[in-house]
Amino acid sequence: MFNIVQPTTAYFGQKDAAQCVLIKRIVEDLNIPVEIKVKDTIRESDGLAMSSRNAYLMPDERKIAPIVHASLIAAKSLYQSEMKVSFEGVQTNILVEEVKKILKSEPRVSEIQYVSIDSKETMQPLEMVGLDGAVISLACKIGNVRLIDNILLP
Repeated sequence: MFNIVQPTTAYFGQKDAAQCVLIKRIVEDLNIPVEIKVKDTIRESDGLAMSSRNAYLMPDERKIAPIVHASLIAAKSLYQSEMKVSFEGVQTNILVEEVKKILKSEPRVSEIQYVSIDSKETMQPLEMVGLDGAVISLACKIGNVRLIDNILLP
């Protein structure tokens, strides 16, 4: 598509972090002359990432759905506080457990499908997050609705 249209710039949303990494890699590997810009995830006023799937949430589920973003923010806060005392980085399992703890605190989160912490450049799993940061991604179900979200560290 880039070769046909020949844009100078293409914009993608951070909500699908893996797609953004893949597109950047394709553009680089194939030497396609297009600048890829990744824009922040657009969120509702309560922090829930905008998605057509949100319309499938029942009213009581919609009220608690911001817990998805809140769990990521909690992990980011933990990362920031741990980095103040550790020069080596933060073990990812600590951050994953923080996200899961927040999600499990809400009974209407019916399933946690994954929580992953990956390189921002390659989406390969990390064991430690240092100053280079990472992307924390998750998928969970609230009721029967699958929601995805991610946040960048730092």
